[in-house]
Formats: sequence, structure tokens, C-alpha cells
Amino acid sequence: MFIHIFGFKWKTQATEADKARAEKEILAFRGVIPGLIEAFAGENLSPRSQGFAFAGMMKFTSKAACDAYAIHPAHRSLLEWLVPLIDPVELDFEA
Repeated sequence: MFIHIFGFKWKTQATEADKARAEKEILAFRGVIPGLIEAFAGENLSPRSQGFAFAGMMKFTSKAACDAYAIHPAHRSLLEWLVPLIDPVELDFEA
């Protein structure tokens, strides 16, 4: 199993609609991305967030499945509009 964790610091131009769209599109990867077992995303409620206001976790069958997700058209479509709105962090590990 391979775990992909991410967090976003939203840039000032990100709207509440952008934030809701990001969550909706990330959760819509369920059943679309081969090898994706589970996907979770939402507002980061931790008091130790260090400015990362949004977080998510995806569980894949393997690192290869996560690598394929990185270039999947659905993921690329999300990144096109999202990347200019965030300062991201990612954590990946095998479990």
C-alpha cells in the first residue's frame, strides 16, 4: 500500500468557491483513478497547521498506482487551475 498526503496554503486570490471546488474534484477521483483505494480531503482543523488550511490523504494499491495518478488526465485537469492558488506540501510513504 502507498499513502499520499498533501496540504495546501491558500494564496490570497483563492476564493471559497475555489476551495470547495478543490475538495469536490479531489473526492471525485474515487472510482476514476486506477489503483486509488481511498481519498479524503477537507479543511485542516489542526491548531498546529502552520498555515496549511486544507489537507488530504489518498491510499493507493502501490507506488506505481500513485505515480500513474500523477499523470492521469483527471489529476492534470485539477492541477491546471489549482496550482496557481496554492503553496502545497506532499508526503508519500509505503505502508
